[in-house]
This record gives sequence, C-alpha cells and structure tokens, in this order.
Amino acid sequence: MATLLHLDSALFPQGSASREITAAFVQAWQEQHPDGTVIYRDLAATPLPHLDFAAVSAGVENELRAELAAELEAADAVLVGAPMYNFTIPSTLKAWLDQVIIVGHNAGTPDGPVAGTPVTVVASRGGSYAPGTPREDFEFVQNYLEKVFTGMLGATVDFIVPEMTLARSKPEMAQFIPLADASKTKALNEAAEKGKTLAARFAA
Repeated sequence: MATLLHLDSALFPQGSASREITAAFVQAWQEQHPDGTVIYRDLAATPLPHLDFAAVSAGVENELRAELAAELEAADAVLVGAPMYNFTIPSTLKAWLDQVIIVGHNAGTPDGPVAGTPVTVVASRGGSYAPGTPREDFEFVQNYLEKVFTGMLGATVDFIVPEMTLARSKPEMAQFIPLADASKTKALNEAAEKGKTLAARFAA
C-alpha cells in the first residue's frame, strides 16, 4: 500500500489554514488508501534540533538524520504544510530540511532515492504575494521550496496557495474577506482533488 509523508509546521494547532488544508488532502488520500500508511510529523509540536557540526559530519550515520531520510525515501508522496512567517518558511521546517537533505546519499545526484517523488506544498500566507501584487518580491516560500525539493532532491513540486488568511482576524483587512474566503475554498477543493488524484496514482 502507498505511503504518505505528512509534515505540518504551523505554530497554531487550531485555526491554522495550512493545517486545515493538509488535513483535507490527507482525508482524500486515506479514502483511497484506508489501509495505507501516513507518516506524520508535527514540526511545531515536536521541533527537530538544528543541524550541528557533529550531525553534518556524520551524515547518514547520524541516527536522527538516518531516520528522517528513511521516512522521506519510504514515501510515495510528500505533503508539507508551509505557512509564510516573516516572508519565508517556519524555522522548524528549515530544520527538517537541513537534517533530511544528505548530499551524496539522497541529494546532489540525478538518480537519488527521492528523485521523482511528488511533493505537495500548502503555502498559506496572511496577505497576497502573487505576481503583480505590491509584495510579489517578498515571496520566499514557493521560490525556496521549489528549488530545494527539485534542485537538491530531484522531487517534483506542486503548490496549493491559500492567501489573505489573516483577513478575518485583522480589521484593517476586512475588505479582503471575500477574496480570503474564495482562496480558502479553492485551496480546500484543490487539496481534496490532489489527494485523491495522487492516491489513485499509487493504487495497488
């Protein structure tokens, strides 16, 4: 049966747009694979240590790095909740990436064990950073993760991007509530469809 690696990194356990949308993806996936495996890591609730000299020197011989790399390599597909914090990814997600990417083992070679693995990223953000918006140049979530997953690991990446997620909690953004609601609905529908479609690809 298929295996999904699911990572969440939003600080808030409740009321998180990225968590709600990754949950919709997982639900659709599990409906297709009720007996499958979902490997789950809540990087906010259980943060990983930052990469240090000893760990980087040991590479895959380091117990934690070997465990994380094995989880990634076992996955038929990967789902990442990556809300934008201060224009980029949460530090907990960066710590996972630093630990799991091991050059010479799963990265830096065109035919590594993660090559071709589909990665779906839910890149939620409080405002809009879409092309043509005033803050387009401040978007470092999609740009960074696309390069890391494809350039380092050889995976393929697809993004689901709910925007204006702060509209209902910030009075100064009230005018954007309809846009926020539409973006969230679109993201939830995309998550359900992508979860179902990817699961079908790996049907036994």
